[in-house]
Amino acid sequence: MKSGFVAIVGRPNVGKSTLVNHLIGQKICITSRRPQTTRHRIFGIKTTEAGQAVFVDTPGIHASEKRAMNRYLNKAAGAALGDVNVVVWVIDRPAFLSEDELVLQRIQRTGAPVILAINKIDRLEDKDLLLPFLQAAGELHDFAAMIPLSALRGANLQELDRMIMSLLPEGELIFPEDQVTDRSMRFMAAEIIREKLIRSLGQEVPHALTVEIEEYLLEGDLTRIRALILVERSGQKAIVIGKKGDGLKKVGERARMDLEKLLEGKVFLQLWVKVKEGWSDDERALKSLGYAD
Repeated sequence: MKSGFVAIVGRPNVGKSTLVNHLIGQKICITSRRPQTTRHRIFGIKTTEAGQAVFVDTPGIHASEKRAMNRYLNKAAGAALGDVNVVVWVIDRPAFLSEDELVLQRIQRTGAPVILAINKIDRLEDKDLLLPFLQAAGELHDFAAMIPLSALRGANLQELDRMIMSLLPEGELIFPEDQVTDRSMRFMAAEIIREKLIRSLGQEVPHALTVEIEEYLLEGDLTRIRALILVERSGQKAIVIGKKGDGLKKVGERARMDLEKLLEGKVFLQLWVKVKEGWSDDERALKSLGYAD
């Protein structure tokens, strides 16, 4: 029996959360095309006859630390690298960017075996670029493996899965075999609502909003959820609500559908929007909102 922790790391928006979801076989991490969608360290737990791999999805490591939120994201990603058994470094093209250097520096301090996963190869028009890149990457670090893949299309995921399991140490199960994440349903509800908001809004607003669950009640077959959406300016509040409340209504409908699938039952969802100026650059506010991994 093999078991251990596997950190999934990389710069923002390379497909780390999508990769975790496909490796687990179900959605536990929210995804979008926006950088910094992932804000928390989340465990995705995969148990098979061979053992248990606990995948640690992390925020993207990035250079800018101007705001408290950016500092928190980098700290959460760095903390996830402590005491892991395997590291999967995800990039989204056969090239290293400047922020990849930051990732490499942190990876090299762990001492754990590292798999380089070149994601989104389904978008790569010139496949001839792969071989020279892999040769150059091998000189950069002594990788346990380098695997081109597509998390979205499922290409080469079995090979990645086998390599991860081969690198894990022998050990007993860390979590019960039917558990797929360490996060509560209350947390998952907030993340699903935030995902629908991110996907429906423009460039600026997603980074300035967060979701707080004020009420989560089970009433027989019905789950009653009241969620507060916090933004930083009144203009952002107007954008979230939309004309005659249409924006908020659509977000609520999409979130409720996902929540009912997750909870396998009826959900009554209420959404409210409130302005809390500067919350994302306030250490105390971040902690009160659950950003304290």
